[in-house]
Amino acid sequence: METYETILTKLDIRRFSSKKISGELILKILEAARSTGTAFNAQDWKFILVQETSRLMQLAKDSTRGQWVEDAPLAIIVLTDPSQPDHDLDGGRAVQNMQLAAWSYGVGSGIFTFVNEDRMRKDFKIPKKMHITAVVVFGYPERKASGKRKNRKTLSEIVNLDEYGRGFDPKSLG
Repeated sequence: METYETILTKLDIRRFSSKKISGELILKILEAARSTGTAFNAQDWKFILVQETSRLMQLAKDSTRGQWVEDAPLAIIVLTDPSQPDHDLDGGRAVQNMQLAAWSYGVGSGIFTFVNEDRMRKDFKIPKKMHITAVVVFGYPERKASGKRKNRKTLSEIVNLDEYGRGFDPKSLG
């Protein structure tokens, strides 16, 4: 899938089939994260790859809204170093790269950030010095999802020209 099409069609998926993700594809997802740019090239993120069914179930219990995790074949906990500038942005960029890489190969993903932090730190041995940025869950969608008809606001509703409040007409760029 072309990059632009991948971006335009990517959907959040929360219901996954039982099909496993190959090791080769997991490596591509991780490489997409590792290749992400960071502020001052800090590369301050760490990733916990969660594949074991019992660990995915524990991850679901440690979430306040991600109980759908337990049916997925794979999750990645994204950690960043809060002492680094823009650590949250850097973590978010890694998440986006992983999700887009996965989607380009037909693997869906969902993200959650609402966790019981103390339990998750204990259960996954996350040091206090690391910030739990997000958990990204991956799997093949349970049913076919193309993303061709996404419900998005128009550009004229979200873009301002030169200053806030000044309307934008996409046709004016033509």
